[in-house]
Amino acid sequence: MKTKKSLHARKSELSNPVKQLEFLSNGLFAEGDLPTFKEKLSKTNDDPLQPKKLEILQLNLGYMCNQTCSHCHVDAGPDRKEIMTVDTMKDCLKAIEQTGAHTLDLTGGAPEMNPNFRWFVEEASKVGIKDFIVRSNLTIIMANKKYNDLPEFFKKHNVHVVSSLPFYKREKTDKQRGKGVFDSSIKALKMLNEVGYGKEASGLKLDLVYNPSGAFLPTNQEAMEKDFKEALWEDFNIEFNNLFAITNLPISRFLEFLIASENYEDYMYALVDAYNPAAVKNVMCRNTLSVSWDGYLYDCDFNQMLELKVNSKIKHISNYNEEELTNRNIVISQHCYGCTAGAGSSCQGSVA
Repeated sequence: MKTKKSLHARKSELSNPVKQLEFLSNGLFAEGDLPTFKEKLSKTNDDPLQPKKLEILQLNLGYMCNQTCSHCHVDAGPDRKEIMTVDTMKDCLKAIEQTGAHTLDLTGGAPEMNPNFRWFVEEASKVGIKDFIVRSNLTIIMANKKYNDLPEFFKKHNVHVVSSLPFYKREKTDKQRGKGVFDSSIKALKMLNEVGYGKEASGLKLDLVYNPSGAFLPTNQEAMEKDFKEALWEDFNIEFNNLFAITNLPISRFLEFLIASENYEDYMYALVDAYNPAAVKNVMCRNTLSVSWDGYLYDCDFNQMLELKVNSKIKHISNYNEEELTNRNIVISQHCYGCTAGAGSSCQGSVA
C-alpha cells in the first residue's frame, strides 16, 4: 500500500546528484513499499548485472545546448559550460583504436556545439568505427548560419543521425521543447532529406527519437513509427528510417516535473509494475560504455548524470582497458526500472 509523505521537494535540493539518488532510494515511499531494482534482478538470477561484449562507446561532448527541454535528463542548456576538451578527445581516440566496439555514439547537450566537434568527427572517422552516430536535436542546424551545413558534413562522413522529435504535431512538441521548436525541426528534417538522409537505398540513416511528454510510458514503438511516418509524409513530405521510443527516467528535470505535478509515486509504481525480465537481457548498459565530458567512465548516460562511476579500478578514459572493464559489475539503482519497463528502453529504442 502507498504511504504518502510530503510532496514539497525543492528543485535546489534535487539539482544535486547525491540528493537525487537519496530521493530515488527513499523518496516519498515508506521502507518496503517498492522492491529495490536489485531485488527484482535477484528473482530472475540477473544479479549482479554484468556487461556483455562492448559494442557501443558513447561519448558526451558537453552539456551545452541551444534548447532547455522540460524532460532533459542531462539538464542541458545554453548556460552549461561543461565541454569535452581536445586533450580528453585525444584520450578517447586512443581508446577507440583499442576497442572492439563497432559504434561510436556522440551525444550532449548538443554535441555539435562543442567547438572541436568537427575535428573530432574527422579524426574518429579514420580509426575504423563502422557506425558513427550523432544525436542531434535538429534545431541546432537552424540555430546559427555556422551550423546550416551540418547535413552536408554528416553526409561526407556517413554519420548516422539520430534526431529527437517529441511528436509529429506542433502543439505537443513546442510544449515540451519551447515555442518554434517544431517548425525549426521540420526545416532541419527537410534539409537532411535533401542531401539523402532517410531516403531508401541512400545509405544515409536518419532515425527519430520519441520521449513521452508527460508522466506515462511510451506506447508500442512499431505502431508509433507507423503514425509518425504517415503524418510527416502527408503533412511535410518528410522521410526517415526508424523511430526509437525511449522511456523518461525519473532523474534531473523529469524527476522535478514528476514531483511538482504530484505524479512521482504513480510513475514509479507504473515502472515497477511494467518491469519486464526479458528487457534486462538487452539493456544498453550491457553493451555500451558511457564517457562523460571530462573523460570519466559510466555504465550508461543516466548513471553519468547521477555521478555513479563504473565499478572498476579503471575510472577514466585515459586509463582505458577493455578487458578490465568487461569484468566489472554494473552499478544499479531505482532509476534502472525505466530501462526495463514494458518493451524496455535504450538509446536505440525498445529492447524486447
